[in-house]
Amino acid sequence: MLDPYYQRLRKELIISSLGLAGVFIGGTLWYWLVEKWSLLDSAYMTMITLSTVGFGEVNPLDERSRLFTMGLILTGIIVIGYMVNRFTEAFLQGYFQQGIRLRQKRNVIDKLSGHYILCGFGRMGSYVAKEFTAEAIPFIILDSEQEEVEKASQMGYLALQGDATLDECLLMAKIETAICVVAALSSDADNLYTVISAKALNPTIRAIARASTEEAVKKLERAGADAVVSPYITGGKRLASAALRPQVMDFVDGILSGGEKSIYLEEFLLDENTCPCLGQTLIEAGLRAKSGALVVAIRRSNGILIAGPTGGSILEAGDSLICMGTAEQLRILNGILMPISAPRIPRKRE
Repeated sequence: MLDPYYQRLRKELIISSLGLAGVFIGGTLWYWLVEKWSLLDSAYMTMITLSTVGFGEVNPLDERSRLFTMGLILTGIIVIGYMVNRFTEAFLQGYFQQGIRLRQKRNVIDKLSGHYILCGFGRMGSYVAKEFTAEAIPFIILDSEQEEVEKASQMGYLALQGDATLDECLLMAKIETAICVVAALSSDADNLYTVISAKALNPTIRAIARASTEEAVKKLERAGADAVVSPYITGGKRLASAALRPQVMDFVDGILSGGEKSIYLEEFLLDENTCPCLGQTLIEAGLRAKSGALVVAIRRSNGILIAGPTGGSILEAGDSLICMGTAEQLRILNGILMPISAPRIPRKRE
């Protein structure tokens, strides 16, 4: 897939070359067939006429042939002038426009902070990008294939060409100010290297990785991945659940994809410096009564998950509340809990 700049250059060059070749062939045929010159003399006469070098006539020309030669000179000047003009215009416009695009992209990347880095824009990566876009998540794509980078750019995504396993490429994507990296590369080894590099450059970053096998899942977790997703394992479980509990799966799919009822799941971090509800029970905090959102689970700072917490569950610093509700309910809950960073409430899909 060629860049539009190079496509235009090639198109203009082909059109101009064909036009010039047509004029040359036409002039040669005239002198050869009408004037009865040799083919070499005809071609030579056409060449010196079009080039306007000022050489003398190969053979004497009558009035008719001089009129034709004048027309040939005029046509040649027009075709050559058009060719030079179009090619130069395409070159200069493409050069400057490409430079402007690169500078604009670099300015946007330099200002990135609190963003997500998506490594790999294959089949899985493209779906991740769609979800990020639907939820207004700032992100940048990093892929080693020029074709994938161009495809992502044409779709309106911010993308860089580079090997995500290399530190310098992750630094180009502003890994030091990112909050999450998603390793969606096709190779488990590449995903492993990406997670290791990302954690080394930014120890606080959240790393999500794709794995093809159970063995790769274990290795990625040992390497520091915060979450590992295996499309085959997850897909198998989803297929089984859809067969055994179809209504439950429809409900879960609606939550995950912002379905028809616009019910969402969101995670809230309780910070000791900002949350006024610390030390209170769920009943005392009145989160359900004030916002209408339901607290589905609480993950303690030590990793323990409390599913279906009761009203007596105490809110502690470092807890993550997993809540379910509409976009408006979750916004109200955000105002109550006042997390470090506002949750990304998805906008309703068209």
